[in-house]
Amino acid sequence: MRPDHLRPHHLAFQAEARAFVAAEITPHYARWEEQGAVDPALWTAAGAAGLLGLDVPPAWGGRGLTDLRHHFLLDTELVRAGAAGVGFALHNDVVAPYLTDLTDAAQRARWLPGFCAGRLRVAIAMSEPDCGSDLRAMRTTAVRDGSHYVLNGTKTFVSNGSHAELIVVAAVTDRARVRRGGGISLFVLEGDPAGLDRGRPMRTLGSPLTDVVDLHLADVRVPADRLLGQEGRGLGQLTGNLARERLSIAVAAVAGAEAVFADTLERRAAAPPGPDSQAARFVLAEVAADLEAARAYLDRCVLDLVEGLLPPAAAAVAAAQAKWWTTALQQRVVDRCLQLVCEDGLPHDSRAARAYRETRMMPIYGGANEVMKELVGRSLGL
Repeated sequence: MRPDHLRPHHLAFQAEARAFVAAEITPHYARWEEQGAVDPALWTAAGAAGLLGLDVPPAWGGRGLTDLRHHFLLDTELVRAGAAGVGFALHNDVVAPYLTDLTDAAQRARWLPGFCAGRLRVAIAMSEPDCGSDLRAMRTTAVRDGSHYVLNGTKTFVSNGSHAELIVVAAVTDRARVRRGGGISLFVLEGDPAGLDRGRPMRTLGSPLTDVVDLHLADVRVPADRLLGQEGRGLGQLTGNLARERLSIAVAAVAGAEAVFADTLERRAAAPPGPDSQAARFVLAEVAADLEAARAYLDRCVLDLVEGLLPPAAAAVAAAQAKWWTTALQQRVVDRCLQLVCEDGLPHDSRAARAYRETRMMPIYGGANEVMKELVGRSLGL
């Protein structure tokens, strides 16, 4: 965010996050990419530094930083350092609201201290094969059996799925109510219960650190006290939290585009003038204007959310619009910058080349951009 939208305590937190990334992530990131996984010690180090569970109340081990600018500043520092593959955004921006807003006192005491300390890594399992972004089409079921629910089904594209000690799983508990907006519930799976099969990590276009798997559930018995919130309210709980997730994606998209632009400027400045210099200046001037507009637009969206200026329905539409527009812009920026740094071939180590691989999934994360346009279109009364 621009400095005029930040207070001294935001700037202090930004400096704290930047120092942690420089000391604990940047020196090791290349090795982690080679081995395909982050060292587990990073999570406990982040917990000790107070960078996990930012908005969790101090009584449960967090910092009580409910102003989401702190979350987005941390996300931005990771992206600018080229370390977007570290899953702090999934931990803090995506899963945290389920464990803070939908839990009772016993569940908070059970999960939140470990969540904030980095002892419990987390995942969320929503998507399913052949269902795309339509949550109402999910087939995974949860049937009550005495003091347990029995879960059956398959989840796909589960980020952090190989290593997560806590997994939030969406399942159908009443098929007849699903199309009316009910009948889906959320559960927390702990550890490796019998019947849970974590598939092999997928090779994706994202970061080599992206731990994405299928989860197969065959008669997995989940104690009834692992239900999150009320039975049958899961669809509303999922969609209610998606605005925050989608705005987090927009933050990463703009930060990523800005980082590629800065790297491209540096490379062009270091190169000798050539016959394409004026054409390159024109391209970079256009990109600079696009990014200036994107930064102003995104900052407004963040402030609207932080200050509660929009009712929930309008906030969801604004986040959907921001998500699809900024991720589409990021792809255009990366494509144009890559064109400017590949005169002598495609430099595999350039920021633009890495971003070209890693940003392809951005229009799909958090709901495909086509779904985002549908949400915005409906809000227009069409």
